[in-house]
Amino acid sequence: QVQLVESGGGLVQAGASLRLSCAVSGRTFNRYAMAWFRQVPGKEREFVAAISSSGLSTYYADSVKGRFTISKDDAKNTLYLQMNSLKPEDTAVYYCTGRLNTNYGGYLYLSSNEYTYWGQGTQVTVSS
Repeated sequence: QVQLVESGGGLVQAGASLRLSCAVSGRTFNRYAMAWFRQVPGKEREFVAAISSSGLSTYYADSVKGRFTISKDDAKNTLYLQMNSLKPEDTAVYYCTGRLNTNYGGYLYLSSNEYTYWGQGTQVTVSS
């Protein structure tokens, strides 16, 4: 069973930076497409960023484009989300998710129902 464990969340002021990490168990991480979603209580889970299994393709929600960067280190079985210029509206629980890629290496999965494995989430709070 694949397990995903997020870390790096916290309380920061607007304009600050945070880097989220997601450690993934298993031996086939380089075949996994990954993504970050976030959720605020009472709202649906929202797409943030996705990366292909090859690591060569990425996609971002308009709300974070230019501020957040998704990356993966296959040698460390770890997914990252670098978050810069944080805003109060970025406050949410951030979830790491992944799935085995069954398409070409640069394929991106953008919908939450396409993903198989989910982490427990890490809270990010941005104060104004």
